[in-house]
Amino acid sequence: MSTRINKDLVISGTTLVAQSAWNDELEQKHQRLVEWIKGQKVAGMLIRRNENVAWITGGAVELRVLTPAETGVASILVTAEGKRYYFTTENEAPRLHEEEFGALDFEPVTFPWFADDTLQTAEKLAGGALAFDTPLPRTTAANLFPLRQSLSDTEIERYKWLGAQTAAATAESLNNVEPGMSEYDMEAMTAANLLKRGILPSVYLFAVDDRIFKYKHAVPRGARLKQYGMLNLCSRKFGLAISITRFVHFGKLPDELAARFKSAAQVNAALLDASREGTTSAQLFKVAQDAYAAEGYPGEERFHHQGGPTGYGEREWVATPDGTEAVVNNQAFAWNPSIRGGKAEDTALLRDSKIEWLTATPQLPVIEASVNGQVYPAAGVLVK
Repeated sequence: MSTRINKDLVISGTTLVAQSAWNDELEQKHQRLVEWIKGQKVAGMLIRRNENVAWITGGAVELRVLTPAETGVASILVTAEGKRYYFTTENEAPRLHEEEFGALDFEPVTFPWFADDTLQTAEKLAGGALAFDTPLPRTTAANLFPLRQSLSDTEIERYKWLGAQTAAATAESLNNVEPGMSEYDMEAMTAANLLKRGILPSVYLFAVDDRIFKYKHAVPRGARLKQYGMLNLCSRKFGLAISITRFVHFGKLPDELAARFKSAAQVNAALLDASREGTTSAQLFKVAQDAYAAEGYPGEERFHHQGGPTGYGEREWVATPDGTEAVVNNQAFAWNPSIRGGKAEDTALLRDSKIEWLTATPQLPVIEASVNGQVYPAAGVLVK
C-alpha cells in the first residue's frame, strides 16, 4: 500500500487520528473510488464539490474561500489507473501545497487564474471522458453520496470531536443568553464560540418568543428576547456537518410547552430506534407520522421535514412518504421533530446496531424518552 498522507491529525496538541489509521482510510477510499470509476466506464472522476473533496482527502483539505459556495479553489482528478492530481491557479498553489495538499500524494497541476483549463487537461491526463460532480458538457454527472454515506472509524473520530466541540460551544452560548439580547446578538455569540474552536457555522436559525412558535425556519431578524430563546445551528469541519438545537426560558416553563418538548423527544426516540440498516426513507416517515399521532399530534409531520441522515451534507436525504433511500451501518443522523414551539434536534450515529449521541450536553437539562425498552436522551429547556 502506498503512503497517502504523511502526518497525524493533531488538534490543540492532541492526536485525533494517527498517520497509519488516516492512511488506511485514504487508501480504502481511493480503491473504492477507482473501482467505482471503472464500473462507470469512464477514464476518471473529476471532483470539485467541497463535500467530496473533504471525503476523498479524509478531511485533510479545505478549499472553501467563499463560505456559501459549493466549490472551492481547486479540483481533484482520480483516474481509472489510480493516479491522483489537484488542479488550481498559480496564485493559490503555494498555500495549497503548504497548508492543504502538501502531506498528501496528489500531483499538482497549475494554470493562470485567467486561463482555467481544468477539464481539458484532466481529460488528457485520464485519457478519456470523465465523470464530474459539477455538471459540465462532455462529462457524466456523478453523485458520490453512495460512496461516502457509511463512515470509517477515523471519520467517526473526527465526527465525535466535532459533535462534542459544537455541543460545548452551544451550551456555552446558551448559558450566556440574557433577556434583552437580540437574535443577532445570540447568533454572533454562538458563531464566535464556534469560530474560536476552528469550526465553521453553516446554518443560523436563532429566534425568540413568538417567532419560535410561528416559524419552523426562523432565521434571525433582530427581535429582542423577552422569555424564550432558541439556538438552532449547523457546524462544519473536516467536511462533516453537525446539527443541534437548544432552548432557554426565563421564568417557569409553561406546562403545555414542557409537554410538547416531551412529545418531540418521544418522536425523536422513535426515529432513532427505527434508524437501523435497511430501513427505508418511507418507513422512517411512517414512524414519525405514527409517533406524532400517538403523542396526540396527528398530522404534525406535515408542517416540516423530520430530518434524516447527515455526514458530508447537513442532510444527505430526508424521510419522505415515498422515499426509497435506505439506512446503512456507520451512518449519522440528524432528526428534528418539532411540535409548536417544542423541538428535539441532535446529531447521532448508528454504529453496529447501536445509537451514539454525538452532541450530548449533560450540563443542560435532559429528557429521557423510551422506545422498545431503550432510552434515547434528548435536550430539555434550560430554565433560568
